[in-house]
This record gives sequence, C-alpha cells and structure tokens, in this order.
Amino acid sequence: MDLQIIGDFIKQQRKAKGLTQAQLAEKIFVSEKTISKWECGNGFPDTSLMLPLCKQLGITANELLSGKKLASDEYKQQAENNLITLKSQQEQSHKQLLAIEGVLGYMSSITFIILVFVASFAELETWTRILLIVIGFIHIIFGIHFCIVIEKDAGYYECQHCHNKYIPTYKQVLFSMHYGRTRYMKCPNCNKKSWQKKVIK
Repeated sequence: MDLQIIGDFIKQQRKAKGLTQAQLAEKIFVSEKTISKWECGNGFPDTSLMLPLCKQLGITANELLSGKKLASDEYKQQAENNLITLKSQQEQSHKQLLAIEGVLGYMSSITFIILVFVASFAELETWTRILLIVIGFIHIIFGIHFCIVIEKDAGYYECQHCHNKYIPTYKQVLFSMHYGRTRYMKCPNCNKKSWQKKVIK
C-alpha cells in the first residue's frame, strides 16, 4: 500500500468531483489540513473515515486502498492483495506494540525499585521518603496499566482446546495467572480454561 499513490488518487478524484480540499473536508467532518496530509502521502484515513471519503469521491474502499480505479476483472484479485497487505501491516504494528510493552514494563519496574531503594536507604526527611514511595507506586501502576492495554490489544490469545483466537477483556488479562505472555484464561468460544499463548497471526 503506497501512501503517495493513494494520496495522488484522492487528489485526482477530488478534483474530478470539482471539490476543493476545504469542501471535501467539510463534507466528511475533518480539517482541510487532514485532506492535504492524505494527498501528500503523509497519512491515511482512519477506518471510520474511509467509507464517507469513498462516498464523496464516488469510489470503493478497494479502489481507495489500491490507489486507482479498478476494472471488474481485476477487482477481486486486488481486494485479496489489499487484505494481505493490511494484515501484514497489522502484524508488524502488533510486534512493535509488544516491543514497546517490554520496554515500558522494564522501565516502570526499574524506576519503582530505584525510588523505593532511595527512599529506604538514603538519609532523607520523612515527607521526602513518603513522596518518593508514592511517586514510585504511581509510576508502576500506570506502567502496568499501559502494559496490560497493549498486551490485550496487540495480537490474540489462542485457546489450547478449540484453537479459537480472541482478544480478552482488560479484566481477564489483569487477573489471570501468567508467565511471560502466556495466560491461564477461559476461552469465550468453548468456555474451557487453559494456558493460552499470545499469537500475532
């Protein structure tokens, strides 16, 4: 998926409809700057904006993703190619999020340990000790929260009984026993509990 090609296509179709960037932006409730960014190849419409944009430009979502008008004989093949590309990009994004989760988890833990260590052993006034410990707990609580959000949303968990892949709730991830990215949870499909591994695909 080439953003520059898609941007040029959006621009061509907008002009073919006789719309300025400001007029198109008003019709789909975004800023003129957003339209300009898309047309310059520096961004891509959110999924919630794709259909309204396509409707205003008189194109299909498949044509938008392809960056060109499609003949009926190539439409199906191009749709499959677009789906494969989007899936690949999603997998790459999930891998990056999980890498960020790892860094965030380590940083939060190390910061917490350092603050508590300093508060426990350095010669400080009582209020300073309390403040450092409170900051440490706030830091690790926020770190854990964001790690759980990432862990929940990036990729899927696979049931060992029925092999159903699903995204668990925040509560399930928070309260489940785990080691690494393997968690003991109930599958929403077969309702059986098992140690379920995090998978990207």
